[in-house]
Amino acid sequence: MSFGEEKDEKVHIDMVERAVNENDKVDYVIHDAREATEAEHNMSLLEGIKLYPKAIGWSMLLSSALIMEGYDTALLGSFYAFPAFTKKYGELVPNSNPPSWQLSASWQAALSNGTACGEILGLFAAGIISERIGYRWTIIGALFMVICFVFITFFSSSVQMLLVGEILCGIPWGIFQTLTTTYASEVCPVVLRAYLTTYVNMCWVFGQLIASGVLRSFVNKGPDFEWAYRIPFAIQWVWPPFLIVGVFLAPESPWWLVRRNRPEAAVHSLRRLTNKNNTDFDAEKTVAMMIHTNHVEKEMQAGATYWDLFKGTNLRRTEIASMVWAIQNLCGSTLMGYSTYFYEQAGLAVSFSFDMSIVQYGLGIIGTALSWVFMRYYGRRTLYVLGLSILTVLLFIIGFLALGPKSNTAFGWAIGSLLLVFTFVYDFLVGPAAYSLVPEVASSRMRTKSTVFARNVYNVVGIVNGVITPFMLNPTAWGWGAKTGFFWGGICFLSLVWTYFRLPEPKGRTYGELDVLFERKISARKFSSTKVDPFEVHPTVSLDEIAF
Repeated sequence: MSFGEEKDEKVHIDMVERAVNENDKVDYVIHDAREATEAEHNMSLLEGIKLYPKAIGWSMLLSSALIMEGYDTALLGSFYAFPAFTKKYGELVPNSNPPSWQLSASWQAALSNGTACGEILGLFAAGIISERIGYRWTIIGALFMVICFVFITFFSSSVQMLLVGEILCGIPWGIFQTLTTTYASEVCPVVLRAYLTTYVNMCWVFGQLIASGVLRSFVNKGPDFEWAYRIPFAIQWVWPPFLIVGVFLAPESPWWLVRRNRPEAAVHSLRRLTNKNNTDFDAEKTVAMMIHTNHVEKEMQAGATYWDLFKGTNLRRTEIASMVWAIQNLCGSTLMGYSTYFYEQAGLAVSFSFDMSIVQYGLGIIGTALSWVFMRYYGRRTLYVLGLSILTVLLFIIGFLALGPKSNTAFGWAIGSLLLVFTFVYDFLVGPAAYSLVPEVASSRMRTKSTVFARNVYNVVGIVNGVITPFMLNPTAWGWGAKTGFFWGGICFLSLVWTYFRLPEPKGRTYGELDVLFERKISARKFSSTKVDPFEVHPTVSLDEIAF
């Protein structure tokens, strides 16, 4: 038995026993796939929760791996305003008022971008490794890497050593970025898909909130207390041991098993994800739907390599997935990652800056929870367009307020308050929708690689942000401070224009229906209103490879 395989339970599948020739086999697969598709469309939210309680639990468990990345992202950005950290790794700026320790803009950019570079490597590795050994074992390997690499950041004696640690830690975080979202999109029905994928965004915010709370408890310890920044690094060892056990016990994605031509194992996995007491659910029919979708995508020449992302209908899907995630970094959200430092440069005291960050991430959690309600009724596209419209206005207001005198603390508090509103709107309308959209617009055969590529576009844009943002905010560099609102407001407006014309609405669509919509080149603005039959394309690929 190969490393990535589970022990297959020999499942009795009626439709194959009834088949007497190749045509019968295809007919029964299509018949059962159609019934499973109709069942998903007719499933209410409550019915989905009752039928898939285990899938919800396992998905939330795997998604919690993203808490670590959100934690470290907020940790590093907040350290730039942390006295103990800046004294250890920064330099004294005597001409500041009052004199203070600052980590130079170039080193701020290097540390932030080091993590992003590591994530790019991890993402590409995840796209290849996970398709060979499965999601579970890939995540387990990444968790062991976290345990090892945190030692470097914890014991780093120089900023150069810290940079190496951040690059290496970025590799497993890149793996988590892809597989947690993909797993969430594949273990649940259509009615639950938006909730479980956007929960990934909430885990990110959870990590940021924890980081701000931890740092706030140490901010008054003074610049000479080095454990004030070492303990926050050490806290990253808390998650992996528990997650390793949980991920090991979790069922593998049934979609991955179908792509590996293991339908019996897919049926077994699906039964582990659903309520066994529900006698109306037919796992074999749901797997038949997956088989049909997989073969239709083969018929549409949806390949399984990175190069295939730019062929045929995959090109448009790749554009949408990439832009959706790139816009997360183009809409001014970089100010949230540097929020504590941003507040300090806007004129607030260090302690107040950390207090504002805690409130900011708390609002982010509330916003993500509210998005679940609105996404159910209004879909993803509406939230994205509305969110970018509001963010554009907020950014320009922040820029205009920055024109006031920095000595007047009222302007600083006004800017800080608007950034809180910005965070709430982002995590309510833009952030969660992206986590739902990216895996939905990808074909099932290309979902992991599409998510990997799109997330790496996000990271590349993040690297650019990581270079220019410290220079914008740092008083020893460009020193724009809150005037950066003008710059990001303009970029956010351009993102809004693209979204209006190019972003489709996948709400309520099965993966088979989305395949047909993309194949027919339906306009983004007509996606939600166009009626399609996912079985209008019949696979001619031989089903002999299906090892029932």
